Amino acid sequence: QVQLVESGGGLVQAGGSLRLSCTASGININYNTMGWSRQAPGKPREMVATVTSSGFTNYADSVKGRFTISRDNAKNTVYLQMNSLKPEDTAVYYCHRAFTYWGQGTQVTVSS
Repeated sequence: QVQLVESGGGLVQAGGSLRLSCTASGININYNTMGWSRQAPGKPREMVATVTSSGFTNYADSVKGRFTISRDNAKNTVYLQMNSLKPEDTAVYYCHRAFTYWGQGTQVTVSS
């Protein structure tokens, strides 16, 4: 059974940083495309970042240069380092495996 558990969300001031973690069980992230998406109130869920099994990364234009996705295969964990946070980054952030399996989400709130 695939399980993805996110952590690391919280409240931060604009310009600050947070690092989200997603620990997987039931799959080996080394062989899967993993990623993060987010959903703000009243808006559809949107892709934030993905990393393929070969290490290729892709980012939404809105986060390029500020967010970095990475993977620790030994810990079976995917990270999202978020820098220079803006109020518009406020959302629930979800970890996923190839847009099929999803975690429960972690809230990120950026105050102005």
